[in-house]
Amino acid sequence: MPALQLDLESIRTLIAVVDHGGMTNAARHLDLSQSAVSHKIKRLEEKVGRPLLIRDGHAVRPNRDGVALIEDGRAMLDLHDRAAARLVYEKISGRVRIGANQDFYTDRLTAVLGRFSRLHPDAIVQFAFATTEQLSQQVDRGDIDLAIIQVIDEQLRPDDVVLWTDQVCWVTSSQWDQPSAPVPLISFSEDCLYQLTGRPQLERAGLDYFLTFSGSSTSAVLAAVEAGLGVGLVTSQYLSDEVVEWTPPVELDPLPRIHQVLRTVPGENPEVTRALTDLLARELR
Repeated sequence: MPALQLDLESIRTLIAVVDHGGMTNAARHLDLSQSAVSHKIKRLEEKVGRPLLIRDGHAVRPNRDGVALIEDGRAMLDLHDRAAARLVYEKISGRVRIGANQDFYTDRLTAVLGRFSRLHPDAIVQFAFATTEQLSQQVDRGDIDLAIIQVIDEQLRPDDVVLWTDQVCWVTSSQWDQPSAPVPLISFSEDCLYQLTGRPQLERAGLDYFLTFSGSSTSAVLAAVEAGLGVGLVTSQYLSDEVVEWTPPVELDPLPRIHQVLRTVPGENPEVTRALTDLLARELR
């Protein structure tokens, strides 16, 4: 047996720091303090006798040794979590149908679904993207078991599991030459939650507008905003040097907060759905 004994929780912390882009986000994900995350990384580097991360200001990335350890660490954690899941849950089987709004982080979500399938090989996962409005109706009818959707404060339900909360804001390009009127509007689909709250704002303020661009995803809307096509609605996490808050010519009503939530069928919570909800909440918060 080698003299070096690796601590799985320290490896889990290292992976979280890399996956979530830094100590602060990893601390939120792991429900730890930032100092605890820093201590775990420092202790791991001391144990292996070499640095594992390249620190550049607030940004961190793995060095060559870090990349190698993370690659092996993912496999180790997969085996550990599979063994732990078998002890926590009875052998899980059955079908779970899940949907997510199209703006959700596809790479992260599919990675978690793949992990769930490895942990519970007898469970069947069926997944599809749809709009929040469609998914809300489907989960209420029982057509799907679990939905990842966006809601505003008054739409939150007691059983919803909140993944994150952000503020909706009006945005435009930092290079946009703002005309006086009408407002060129960059939009999602007609039934999008952002548009159902944003357009009435313009109308109540007496601001004329016209639809200059319609996209089906946040990436499409952001591309149109950055190109200077007009004004759009996104959450504040997308603000940058190129995408800045728009200052309207008149005062508008406050925009709502948006909550990304996990929602299950009311009154139903079979074990396979509960196990997937628990894993999604741990990994995506």
